[in-house]
Amino acid sequence: MYYLGVDVGSVSTNLVLLDNNMIVVEKIYIRTRGSPIKAVQDGFKILKDKYDNIQIGGVGATGSGRHIAATLIGADAVKNEITSHAVAALEIDREVKTIIEIGGQDSKIIILRNGVVSDFAMNTVCAAGTGSFIDRQAERLDIPIEEFGDYALNSNMAVRIAGRCAVFAESDMIHKQQLGYDKADIIRGLCDALVRNYLNNVGKGKEILPKVFFQGGVAANKGIKTAFERALGLEIVVPKDFNVMGAIGVAILGKEVAEKEGQTNFKGLNLADSIFESNSFECTDCSNRCEVVKLIENNRHIGCFGDRCGKWSNRVKAL
Repeated sequence: MYYLGVDVGSVSTNLVLLDNNMIVVEKIYIRTRGSPIKAVQDGFKILKDKYDNIQIGGVGATGSGRHIAATLIGADAVKNEITSHAVAALEIDREVKTIIEIGGQDSKIIILRNGVVSDFAMNTVCAAGTGSFIDRQAERLDIPIEEFGDYALNSNMAVRIAGRCAVFAESDMIHKQQLGYDKADIIRGLCDALVRNYLNNVGKGKEILPKVFFQGGVAANKGIKTAFERALGLEIVVPKDFNVMGAIGVAILGKEVAEKEGQTNFKGLNLADSIFESNSFECTDCSNRCEVVKLIENNRHIGCFGDRCGKWSNRVKAL
């Protein structure tokens, strides 16, 4: 028996397959590129080619696109990223007390006490320190993103970079380049600035205690990890599957729900071959005038999203 987790984010869509022991046997990373339906289908095509005959006993969906993903795949559990990341971390180590999670376009902090989430926060208006911002700076510096962290570790002095917001950080970095500062020193300074930004915004007022897990795609950046360790004076642990922890957590939750219900709602890997289309309309039945999105699979209406009162989405659920 296997269990599937699907994490649909704004930048990437991640799928993981767990075995009965909650060990990752497959993980798939796909760029969402504004098309979550296509990204999920592409992931299913890979799974179908490799695991067509396996039995999947539970499925979960998370991420910003979790509701549309849940409708597509027939998810047993639909949970937010906070819960999913916490469940995955606690599955690895029950002693985790703080989770730093930085993804492609958002970042969050999760405070755990006695094995439960006691507090959390997410970035709101600033994208500084997220994966897409770091990608852009690596491209500007003409450095492969895989080598970004190594440059920071090779620096002996950090150039002070304004990290209050993405715009200021980028303009200040360009200014330091024009002054002729060493590229490695600029990158280390940028890593320090991004960590300051995170701690002063997302982590403001939070009690950061060990063990600290660093999750999300940016955890691959050794420069950012080291900058966090310098700023906090704590060891930062990067779990083996740091980049798919949300998908792992929701797969575990999907397993729990399916076992409790005695069955799974999973539609099967043949989803890869379905034909999907979506269209939108404005509901004029009340003053809200909701913009509703209708999802159609193989000419059959399977879901609606965007209504505030639940009139349209609940109608499909009742079928």
